[in-house]
Amino acid sequence: MTHPSFQFTHALCRLPSKSVTDGLRAQDQGDPDPLAFAAEHAAYISALRDAGCAVTVLPADENFPDSVFIEDPALVLNGTAIVLRPGAETRLGEAAALRPALVENMNNVVDLQTAGYVDGGDILCTDDRVLLGLSARTSEQGAADLRPLVEALGYTLHVLQTPPDILHFKTESSLLDESTVLATPALAASGAFYGMTVIETAAGEDAAANAIRVNDFVFLSAGYPNTAKRLEDAGYTSKILNTSQAALVDGGLSCMSLRYSL
Repeated sequence: MTHPSFQFTHALCRLPSKSVTDGLRAQDQGDPDPLAFAAEHAAYISALRDAGCAVTVLPADENFPDSVFIEDPALVLNGTAIVLRPGAETRLGEAAALRPALVENMNNVVDLQTAGYVDGGDILCTDDRVLLGLSARTSEQGAADLRPLVEALGYTLHVLQTPPDILHFKTESSLLDESTVLATPALAASGAFYGMTVIETAAGEDAAANAIRVNDFVFLSAGYPNTAKRLEDAGYTSKILNTSQAALVDGGLSCMSLRYSL
């Protein structure tokens, strides 16, 4: 029995570390402020709870500057967590560090055994499909080894190519409901969402595409009013959250929680 892909009873989050100032970034626009990041993260957790999720908050892990982005080392389908293999060298150890919390909170935990890499940020799940975008952080070998784990849980895996200038597949796309996605014009044009309805982000608002649908709400980063209006016009209820600190280390709304149903 699969749960609808945007309905969640639980979420797992990890507090941002003070070492987040050493987090990875494609372009250096300055370090995040740990205190400001903590405030943004607290508002994010509150929003998850307001949306109906029971949120478990793990302590900060100073050994891993990017560990606040808890979605990258794991994938949860129908209450089963798949421990992934992140594609950035400094993040490889995050999966093992997260595993005990997955065992404690999920119905089951399985490990992706691969010499390749898979980042959770490259995975977009619908009710019955797992869309996996190959990227600098997710390899063909990782995708091939993930396939049987996904299929055993009742999903089909669709491997796509993320355009080379996009860090993660979900950097520029998010699921709004079982047949609708929010995506940048560039990713929409790639053909990744064949057969689905695509709402494109407004001009100059590409970063708005990293949104998340959580039960009755679409979480959207602050600062993208035209995209927010498009969602409102399409009948969605947005919850606007500040993600300015996460953005400095290539993070966004989707990667700061593992959302699941039990």
